[in-house]
Amino acid sequence: MRVKVACIGGGPAGLYLSILLKLRDPSHDITVYERSPEGSTYGWGVTYWRGLLDKLCEHDPVSARTIEESSVRWSEGVAHVRGRTTRRPGDAGYGIGRHRLLEILAERARSLDVRLRFEKEITPGNLPAADLVVASDGVHSALRARYADHFGTESRAGRNRYIWLGTSKAFEAFTFSFVESGHGWIWCYGYGCGPDAGTFVVECAPETWTGLGFDTASEAEALAVLEKVFAGVLDGHPLMGRSGADGKAQWQTFRTLTNRTWYRDNLVLLGDAAHTTHYSIGAGTTLAVEDAAALAGALHEHATLPQALAHYQQRRQQDLLAIQSAAHYSARWYENLPRYIHLPPQQMFALLGQRHSPLLPYVPPQLYYRLDRAAGQSEAWRRLKQWLGVKVARTVHARTLASRE
Repeated sequence: MRVKVACIGGGPAGLYLSILLKLRDPSHDITVYERSPEGSTYGWGVTYWRGLLDKLCEHDPVSARTIEESSVRWSEGVAHVRGRTTRRPGDAGYGIGRHRLLEILAERARSLDVRLRFEKEITPGNLPAADLVVASDGVHSALRARYADHFGTESRAGRNRYIWLGTSKAFEAFTFSFVESGHGWIWCYGYGCGPDAGTFVVECAPETWTGLGFDTASEAEALAVLEKVFAGVLDGHPLMGRSGADGKAQWQTFRTLTNRTWYRDNLVLLGDAAHTTHYSIGAGTTLAVEDAAALAGALHEHATLPQALAHYQQRRQQDLLAIQSAAHYSARWYENLPRYIHLPPQQMFALLGQRHSPLLPYVPPQLYYRLDRAAGQSEAWRRLKQWLGVKVARTVHARTLASRE
């Protein structure tokens, strides 16, 4: 169907949707509205994996090629624990600066005659006239918030505190470092996102956060402490933050967002406006692209807008079950770090790689490690874990829906 579309929010989800819709039918009338100036963005780098690159190549080889050329690649993980270093080979991973990713997508959208309107604030009170309005305005979506009761929006805060930082160090591998302070453990995830740039995420339990004084520290004070704590992996490179108006460092607790319904009349949720998954599984960009592809496909395949939106919602909610389960257990692994941190480093790092498993929290860690080692490359073991992950996710989803009724 030919449609006039207004995408509210110029992040990866909204931009990629505009690209895919234009590729399917150049007659679509599409405008992307972004409240911030062009070229300004929060965050440092984003991660993605080979599976996403394959999907990007399938949907739009032109932008996929530019994204790959602008990305940093790694193929192993490194963990530093108590002065010891453990390395493990892994799947091909990629990092790209968020600014560069948005630049590529915006350029591609313009080449397809998508209109981009920057510094344009869209609220529920000034929605543009369109057949379809896409709320791709992120986790704090004003459009979703206006109809939160209809969407059945729920937001659950995690326990740990985290901060998203940048550094001039371009990590050659996905790097973890766990450091024991006088107030508990604090750890980081570091990965490259450009020739001379890296992303540096720091996380700790709330008692460690307050014990180290981060609850009252300015950004400059917090960065000085963190540069000292993680000197072993930063190799003299500085950390960079993004302080708020009060000068404080931007520590947060991650909020897992879900919605029972993803559309209302001609308004549909996309990307982080519809759902969030814990950053420790590095799936945010992948899910935004998959949402966009599913919505573009549904609009192309169905004769009416209600049919298309219903199909999109059903497909994406179903597809998300397993990854939402993985994100839940990954966040839980870090919140229960003392359960694993005193294992021998090789075992600890192996269970770090198994943190998505719904079995791990209920099996003694060393026993789980031995079972996993004994199973080796067993296809039956992999299938069992995958089956259990989906089953647990569906059970939790069903209980959540039942509790809302």
